[in-house]
Amino acid sequence: MKKILLAGAGVLALGFGTSHSSEVQLRILETTDIHVHIVDYDYYKDAPSVAVGLARTATLIKEARQEVPNSLLIDNGDLIQGNPLGDYMAKERGLQQGEVHPVFKAMNLLKYDAGNLGNHEFNYGLDFLSETLNDAAFPYVSSNVFIDDGDKDPSNDKPAFDPYIILDREVVDTAGKKHSIKVGVIGFLPPQITQWDEANLKGKLVTHDIVDTAKRYVPEMKEKGADIIIAVPHSGLSDVTPQGRDENATYYLSKVEGLNAILFGHAHAVFPSETYKDIAGVNIEKGTINGVAATMPGFWGSHLGLVDLTLDVDDNGNWKVVDSTGSTRGIYKRDGRKKHPLVKADQTIIDAVKHEHGETIEFMRKAVGTTSAPINSFFALVQDDPSIQIVTNAQKWYVEKLIKGTEYDGIPVLSAGAPFKAGGRGGADYYTNIPKGEIALKNVADLYIYPNTLRAVLLNGAQVREWLEMSAGAFNQVDTKNIDEQILLNPDFPSYNFDVIDGVEYNVDLTQPARYNKEGQIVNPDSHRIINMTYQGKPLDVRAQFVVATNNYRAHGGGNFPALDGSTVIIQAPDENRTVLANYIFDQKKIDPSADKNWSFAPINGDVKVTFETTPSAKDILGSKDIISYIGEGNDGFGKYQISFK
Repeated sequence: MKKILLAGAGVLALGFGTSHSSEVQLRILETTDIHVHIVDYDYYKDAPSVAVGLARTATLIKEARQEVPNSLLIDNGDLIQGNPLGDYMAKERGLQQGEVHPVFKAMNLLKYDAGNLGNHEFNYGLDFLSETLNDAAFPYVSSNVFIDDGDKDPSNDKPAFDPYIILDREVVDTAGKKHSIKVGVIGFLPPQITQWDEANLKGKLVTHDIVDTAKRYVPEMKEKGADIIIAVPHSGLSDVTPQGRDENATYYLSKVEGLNAILFGHAHAVFPSETYKDIAGVNIEKGTINGVAATMPGFWGSHLGLVDLTLDVDDNGNWKVVDSTGSTRGIYKRDGRKKHPLVKADQTIIDAVKHEHGETIEFMRKAVGTTSAPINSFFALVQDDPSIQIVTNAQKWYVEKLIKGTEYDGIPVLSAGAPFKAGGRGGADYYTNIPKGEIALKNVADLYIYPNTLRAVLLNGAQVREWLEMSAGAFNQVDTKNIDEQILLNPDFPSYNFDVIDGVEYNVDLTQPARYNKEGQIVNPDSHRIINMTYQGKPLDVRAQFVVATNNYRAHGGGNFPALDGSTVIIQAPDENRTVLANYIFDQKKIDPSADKNWSFAPINGDVKVTFETTPSAKDILGSKDIISYIGEGNDGFGKYQISFK
């Protein structure tokens, strides 16, 4: 096996000399988490956007290619699902045999070299995935997905997809001389897909651990002649001690011997960036993880990822990596609340998908009902909220109909929902904001942006409380003796894991530490943030049974919530949650989305200043008696607000 050197130019001079070798500059470009954002358009707002779209990323791709003599372009998945165009193609219009999916109409024009599958590729089922991938003019890889042979012996599992490919490429060195090089590309995705998409994958596919799979295949790739190896994990970056089958395994993957570049994704974040500066072994100036050049280019086409390798070949044709860097380039920049485009959209990409794009807009404008009050998610993380309430109302309505006449008839039905659009990494404009009046399909999709299918679980009162304890990890602990500013929201806790459960009443005591960490482990066993919990005005009976409406992601383990591992599921509904929501609005015709205020923060004694950030637009809906007050500008276009606990 050839030894890989990740060093500076000084090592090049000492190790190789200049009489028999020439440098090759190889640039590897990455897109990831496009989620069908091909056109620079926000289907929920029904307006153009400068912050999304492969059409804009395409301009960066072409510029980056022109700067170097040698380049590769690779996509890292979560491509065919994620916005109304994806749903329209999969659920409404359909994809006939021989038709090309719009994502590949665009990507084939850009001449990608390879693609990796993400977890959301499986949301529409294996048949649709197969029909879609047939349209790609480039190969796909995924190494840790295997055919379920039913024998419980992982050692003989056969890959469901090509685990890796070895690309034969011709490169030109700095002296103009041509060389042949073999580039290995290996892909990975979260093992949890078999839980998250159980309805589509049970009995068909199984998954293995990302790092273990890499250790199996990377040596094999070397034996088959790969000169350099690019790992493409659809997996985030975390240095938390591995538990096996980890969702975010990129950090420990970087320690597998033989990798020369890592193109990662899934986390909807940017690497290198300040976010990761405190992780041991990460160099954000160099763009490396444990010495391996890496990049993660955001989401929805917001960035292009670049890994630049300096290679040298000796007289025997052995390639060495002598320098490497990872970086990203954005399609826009933010100035306060404003987003300024850095590039124009590539018109050839726009033209390639104009028919499907136009059909999607027309479809999303169809009305399903009216609302008697505005619906927004501005304060969804700090108080009971109408954008969650309308979803939980619809789920409860649906499940109560399903259980009539069954063994579960008569058991109280609760309903869990979370704010999907609540700022965070999506930015200061990433909120639901539906005015009073007509509700169209675009508004329904805005309220429920994921194609989850409805599930119901059977739990006791104690388990419902633990569910909410996990959810309460969204908040930082408040120190009653601290008179300085304290930040309320935990930035590492995604808003889609902040579940509100309607049908019970409760308070959240912020003076207590979180009972669970984000991996679902109890870290403060004596702590309980969920207090004063009642059902119909009486203290919650921890032994009483409840049917809780939720979605397939949560019910089958998504978010690592206690008692939610698939074993408590009693209803696997055929309908998507947002279809349930649309049908509920259509049935009711006119809805009142007002929040029922079933949860709130417990009072805090002490002179504390607790703040949080949300959109500046939220200040326009504050009343004189609100416990929330606007106190000024926040970071990156957000507004800063203070909340009272008196």
